[in-house]
Amino acid sequence: MAATTGERAAAGGVVLLTLCAGQFLMALDSSVMNVSIATVADDLDTSITGIQSAIVLYTLVMAMLMVTGGKIGSMIGRKRAFLIGLAIYCTGSLTTALAPNLPVLLLGWSVLEGIGAALIMPAIVALVAGNFAPQGRPRAYGLVGAAGAIAIAVGPLIGGLATTYASWRWVFAGEVLIGLGIFLFSRRVTDAPVGDRPHLDVLGSVLWAVGMGLIVLGVLKSGEWGWFVPSPDAPSVFGMSPVIWLIIAGLISIRLFSTHLRRVTEAGKEPLFSPTLIENKLNGGLLMFFFQFVVMMGVFFVMPLFLSVALGLSAIDTGIKLTPLSVTMLLGAAGVPRFFPSASPRRVVGIGFVAVLLGIVALIGGIDVDASAEVVTVPLLAIGLGLGALASQLGAVTVSAAPEELAPEVGGLQNTASQFGASLGTALAGSVLIGALTASFLSGIAANPDVPPEVADQANIELASGIPFISDADLQAALDEAGVDDPVSEAVADDYAEARLVGLRTALSLLAVFAVIALYFTRRIPKEPVGSSRDPAVEGRPAEPVG
Repeated sequence: MAATTGERAAAGGVVLLTLCAGQFLMALDSSVMNVSIATVADDLDTSITGIQSAIVLYTLVMAMLMVTGGKIGSMIGRKRAFLIGLAIYCTGSLTTALAPNLPVLLLGWSVLEGIGAALIMPAIVALVAGNFAPQGRPRAYGLVGAAGAIAIAVGPLIGGLATTYASWRWVFAGEVLIGLGIFLFSRRVTDAPVGDRPHLDVLGSVLWAVGMGLIVLGVLKSGEWGWFVPSPDAPSVFGMSPVIWLIIAGLISIRLFSTHLRRVTEAGKEPLFSPTLIENKLNGGLLMFFFQFVVMMGVFFVMPLFLSVALGLSAIDTGIKLTPLSVTMLLGAAGVPRFFPSASPRRVVGIGFVAVLLGIVALIGGIDVDASAEVVTVPLLAIGLGLGALASQLGAVTVSAAPEELAPEVGGLQNTASQFGASLGTALAGSVLIGALTASFLSGIAANPDVPPEVADQANIELASGIPFISDADLQAALDEAGVDDPVSEAVADDYAEARLVGLRTALSLLAVFAVIALYFTRRIPKEPVGSSRDPAVEGRPAEPVG
């Protein structure tokens, strides 16, 4: 009996490691090349904007296809969808590693990897539900969620190491090797056979993909084009930024999808996903996923800027300084279910957001012109612990809110909420940072007696549309090129350094506001632990054999 128990534990460990590796691989591309964009652009003889477009398109493809990918998993089987998605993803990674130019990079990285991820990520959610008993799911979902967040956190470090000591292409070649390893270990993953084969709602899939695609594209381009008033070099539609029109068009498409969903359901046919999924307690879990990724990706956007640009750390050192966040995130994700298995999910999620909020507030008060990199360590420990606590609960909460056979659709909705939150968090943090930086810098030099009025007036004219977030060295080089004399140059540099911190603090303050709003909505999270005898979702249900 002990041997049987040990074998089951070993099998569960292999399954969990396989699914965590899959989640890590999917999330890695969201940040791994952020520190190497210029190098990739030079290697492919293209522009930095082109490489940024590849990163944006990868997120866009995932957001558009995630729900459809979950439905396909229901149709062909979750494990089969996982393996097919893995094959597509690895093909995309190999294509990217060998890409001779930007179009091939876009095909491999953005399109193929995005399609693969849209099949894999919903399947991972469903496979956790199918391979682990309800009592073990919070820990399993916590570790899977932590694996994805850690990938985003260590991505810059991995990318920086590869680019510095070898080539950025080795990152994508390494993804192929990891994918092959996942494929080999996936034989331990079990999946329930497909019973009544579902049908794909093609029109619903198109309306959903178009709606989410337009909204996410608008959000992602907001920093470049402006939210309402178009930036000087941006296109305009009826005198307004294309961003607002893209979002409006996306909302119209989502509204059409909602109408279509209702009609299909009333006609007794099969919709893309059941309307009851977003009408019950699932919507609380989806909302928390959205807020989690808004805050998390906002932090991952702001903190590397502070460390690498404001403090001048290298990509490798920046990654190392972010490591405390990854460590405590993993500890929180694994430790909460292990040591507090009967804790209320609502309370854990609430405490998690409080820890994140306290960490952000500590960062706002700690970062300064003369601050050292160590000032971020304790706040990042708190933020990581809070995010880990969230990861330990949310996956199990969302899946437990619906019948197990709908787990792939739940996975699609869950990952869509996450991708949308990640896009919005990054875009809002970026636009607010630049807006606050610009306002603070222009008002600072206008009030600085060491800056001649004509210099301040010229800056207001040329920089009113937005000031880039650059290092002291880059600023000094620009001032030298403009022929600014030393006293004025020093005064401008001091004002810019202070304005840069204002931008960072303002962006962090916005993320703190989102954390506070999330705390209000934690009331939508159930009180009872998933899988406990008090959880009505599992009353009378026999435990699954694995986990």
